[in-house]
Amino acid sequence: MHTPVERVRAAYRRLREADRPEVWIHLRPEEDVVALAEQLEGRRPLPLAGTLVAVKDNIDVAGLPTTAGHPDFVYTPQESAPTVRRLVEAGALVLGKTNLDQFATGLVGTRSPYGQVRHAFRPERVSGGSSSGSAVAVALGVADIALGTDTAGSGRVPAALHGIVGLKPTLGLVPTDGVVPAARPYDCVTVFAPDLAASERAMAVMAGPEPGDPSSRGAPSDLRLAPGAPAQVAVPDPDGLAPLSDAEREVFHRAVDNLARSGAIVTEVDIAPLLEAARLLYDGALVAERHAAVGAFLDKHRDAPGTDPTVAGIVLDAEGIPAAALAVDQARLAEYRVVAERLLHGCDALLLPTTVGHPTRAEVDADPVVANSRLGTYTNFVNLLDMAAVAVPAGQADGLEFGVSVVTRAFEDQIGLDLAAVLTGDEPGPGLLAPGVELAVFGAHLRGQPLNHQLTARGARFLRAAETSADYRMVALPTIPPKPGLQRVTEDGHRLACEVWRLSPAALGSFLAELPSPMSLGAVTLADGSTVVGFGCEASAAEGAPDITGYGGWVAYLGS
Repeated sequence: MHTPVERVRAAYRRLREADRPEVWIHLRPEEDVVALAEQLEGRRPLPLAGTLVAVKDNIDVAGLPTTAGHPDFVYTPQESAPTVRRLVEAGALVLGKTNLDQFATGLVGTRSPYGQVRHAFRPERVSGGSSSGSAVAVALGVADIALGTDTAGSGRVPAALHGIVGLKPTLGLVPTDGVVPAARPYDCVTVFAPDLAASERAMAVMAGPEPGDPSSRGAPSDLRLAPGAPAQVAVPDPDGLAPLSDAEREVFHRAVDNLARSGAIVTEVDIAPLLEAARLLYDGALVAERHAAVGAFLDKHRDAPGTDPTVAGIVLDAEGIPAAALAVDQARLAEYRVVAERLLHGCDALLLPTTVGHPTRAEVDADPVVANSRLGTYTNFVNLLDMAAVAVPAGQADGLEFGVSVVTRAFEDQIGLDLAAVLTGDEPGPGLLAPGVELAVFGAHLRGQPLNHQLTARGARFLRAAETSADYRMVALPTIPPKPGLQRVTEDGHRLACEVWRLSPAALGSFLAELPSPMSLGAVTLADGSTVVGFGCEASAAEGAPDITGYGGWVAYLGS
C-alpha cells in the first residue's frame, strides 16, 4: 500500500510520461498536491485517503479557476461544489481541472479552445465528451477517479470509448450546486473509474441531499436495494440494435448471454419510444434549457476567439423557442416517462449498448453534429426519463473498445451496480445508499429457504452471514412452513447462525404488517455487539416446542 505522497509522486510521473497537456485546463503544481498529501499521513483513516481525483472544469474547486471550457467565462470560486467538498473531506486529493466540450455541450471531446482531447490510446480518434479530459485522465492511469457531468451521455460515452466505468446516478442523488449548468433539469455529476468498486466508493461519499440545493433529492422510503431473485432484465429487440455494426451486435449479445448464464431472465422489448424521447433533447424545445444556462453569455461572446462555433450554434439557435413549445415538449416527456415505466414493468433493469461506433477526429471535424448525435443514440433519453445508468466495458468490436450500460429506474442505482458486477465479474459492493434497516433472519427467510422470496420481492439486500451473541435459544415451531422461534435468555444461551439483510423502512413496515402469529420483530444483539431488528417468537408459542439450540442454527437443524 503506497502512502498518499507516494501516490501523488507516481501520478505526476505518469502524467509526464503520457505528455497529454490537452487533458488539463488547470493542473495543480506537484508540490502543492504533495503538501496536501502530507497532511493526510498520520491522520485517522479516511475512506478515500490519498485517492487522486481529476475534476471536470465545469465543477467548482475552491481556489482553482472554473472556465466551463471558455476562457472568457473564467471565475475562481471560494468554495468547492458539495461533490468535491465531500470527496476532499473523505481524504481525496484534487489534481486539477480537466478539459471538456465547451459548456458541456457535446459527446466528442473536440469542442474546446483548449485543444481537442485525443483518445488515450488511439489519438486519431475522439475521446468522447463532454467529460473528455476526466475520462482520459483515468484511462491513462493518472487519476484514480474523475468527476464528469452528464446531461445526454457525457458520463458514459467517454467511459465506453476507453474501456472504463462511468457511473451516472439518479438525478438529484448527487448535488449539482457549484456546477455550471448545461441543461439544469437534466444535469448530474458522474464518476469515471477503472473499476466498479472505485466508482461505488466515490459515489457513496458524494451522494445525499444538500441543504439549499433545489436539485438534490433524498431516496424514497420504499427503495429497492437489490435486484430480484432471479433478476429480470430487458434488452432491445433486433430493431433496437439496428444502429450497431455486426461486430457490435455480437459483443452486445455476449453481454446478454453473460447475464442469462448468471440466472437472470432476459426479455426483449421495443425501445423505439425511448429513442423517440431522446430526440426531444436537441431536436425539440428542450434545447431551450441550454440557452437558459449560458445563452446570455454566448450571445455577448459569439464572435470571441474562445467560442466554439458548433456549441454557439446549438445554444443560440434555441433563443427563439416559444414558451408554449417548451411546455408541449415537457408534457410529451411526461408521457414518455409513463411509457418507459410500462415498458420496464416487471423488470429490474434495461441493458443497452452504451454508444454506437467510435469516430475519428477527422470525421467529427467534417460533420460535427451528425457524428456527435450518433454517439448519443442510447444515452440521450436516460436523464430525460429520470433514470440511472452505469456504463461498463464489454470487450472490443471492430478492433475498438465497446461498452454496455445497465439502466434502472430512479434511485435504483444499486440494482444497476449489482447487475453490472455480473458483467464485469466483480463482487457486488456493500451498497451505494446506506439508509435502510438491517434485519436478521433465522429460518424460512434465509437464502434457499421457502420464504426468502418475501425479502427479495421487496428489494432487500443480503449483507452477510452472522451469529447472535451468546444470549439466545431456538425452538422448532409447528408452523407451515416450519420456522424457528428465537428466544432471548438470561442463562444457558448460545450463539445462533443468521443472515443480515438490509431493506427500506417501507419494506420493513409491510413485512411487519404481514407477520403471522406467533412471530414477532424486535431487537437482536449480534456477536459483534451490534443490534439489529430480528425475528423472534411469542413466549407462549415456544412452550413445549422442540429445543434445537444445540444445532447452532436452522439450516444445520434441517440438515440433521
